[in-house]
Amino acid sequence: MEYKINLDSVKEYYEKRIVEYGYSPLGVDWNSSLSQTNRFDQIIKVCNPDTPFSIIDYGCGYGALADYLIKKGFNINYHGFDIVEKAIEGARLHYTSEPKCTFYNNAIDLPVSDYVVASGIFNIRSNNSFDTWTEYVIQVLSKFNDLSIKGFASNFLTKYSDHESMRPDLYYADPCHLFDACKRLFSKNVALLHDYQLYDFTLIIRKD
Repeated sequence: MEYKINLDSVKEYYEKRIVEYGYSPLGVDWNSSLSQTNRFDQIIKVCNPDTPFSIIDYGCGYGALADYLIKKGFNINYHGFDIVEKAIEGARLHYTSEPKCTFYNNAIDLPVSDYVVASGIFNIRSNNSFDTWTEYVIQVLSKFNDLSIKGFASNFLTKYSDHESMRPDLYYADPCHLFDACKRLFSKNVALLHDYQLYDFTLIIRKD
């Protein structure tokens, strides 16, 4: 069953963040550049940095991951996608002189790449139920599987967050449930990272 999720409220949420905080970690709903970088450190563990690779940043915001990868010295072909047009506009302006960085508003245009990574795209579930959003998450992970050759990675807020700090509009995923789904549906080679001092976890799915 394919879940048709209306993402208008999610899009509106992030549009407001960009308007209020600009092209910055706060503008994409992270509380600091340190926490943003920490999450990048985890999702790129799916990549082999020793050889050139292509990568899709699904939900790229203003393209901060591209800067991160370039500063790391990785030889990349980077494809950023986001549903927030204002974020893509800013990314295109910032990376005008980077021919290996391309940005998209329509996921249909994304090319199959070595890796797909996503940071924070599942956090806002708005008024969708937990179960419906979980099915939607697995549906999107299936798209990552189709778009990637070597593997994909995504992070999630964790259900093991402090209860008093949890918001009703956020999605606090069950790491064991998603790990099991990825093992059954996508690959035998799945890693669950839940040890980097943030209230979230990262799933790494390797195909080779």
